[in-house]
Amino acid sequence: MRRRTLLLQLPLLMAAGCSDPTAKAPAGTAAPLTVGMDLTYPPFEFKNSKGEPDGVDVKLAEALAAHLKRPLRIEPLPFEGLIAALKSGQIDCAISAMTANDERRKSIDFSDPYAFTAIAMLVGSNSPVQNAADLAKPGVRFTAKLGTTGESFVRSQYPAAALTSLDDESACVLEIVQGRADAFIYDQLSIWSYHLRNKETTRALLQPIREESWAVGLKKGNHTLLAAVNGFLKEFRAGGGLARLGDQYLAEEKQALESMGIPFILR
Repeated sequence: MRRRTLLLQLPLLMAAGCSDPTAKAPAGTAAPLTVGMDLTYPPFEFKNSKGEPDGVDVKLAEALAAHLKRPLRIEPLPFEGLIAALKSGQIDCAISAMTANDERRKSIDFSDPYAFTAIAMLVGSNSPVQNAADLAKPGVRFTAKLGTTGESFVRSQYPAAALTSLDDESACVLEIVQGRADAFIYDQLSIWSYHLRNKETTRALLQPIREESWAVGLKKGNHTLLAAVNGFLKEFRAGGGLARLGDQYLAEEKQALESMGIPFILR
């Protein structure tokens, strides 16, 4: 099946056919800002009931494009394909809840952070795992989403442990619910959300296993766009943009984290 590209022409959303994001724009018009994201990660990026891209990262991309005075083209891609798309020039940037870590910095550049989060864990209601220290016990079985920092954390910290890597986080949750894995390592907000959907069979252990930050990914050496993105993020944060997105999409999660003494991620 051929992937379709969506063209968001602010403020209206219009469907567009596949095109070359590196092609020059017609004279007198600004070139589209092509943003790659994995539209399977609510509430950060997903398709709403109308089939349109929606979520925190989508609204962030819209605001960035407006700041740059460029139309926005969202390129739906699997998460594990985003870095390759940046390196090839298929997309201008990636806004997809991507952790800015040293391994990824070898391949791409990152903006200043726009979110501060941590990896945590979802465990079964009867799991012997009670805290991070228990993860080192013999026989603990892990599951993680393919290509995420949760997966890389398990591989680096517990190389001998059984790990089931899957390309869909809901499948990882099912591993926990059905007792085939003891701990699903993923970001705090997703862990909390999946626990709420499976209260009878899971527990959410939200104390940070490792703190992380999310940032906009860019092709290495694109210093002009990097500076522009950082300038936008500074203004957007100061103007309350991130706080408004948190209230719009993550009000319940914000309340839950703050009630546990854990800072909210959009700050």
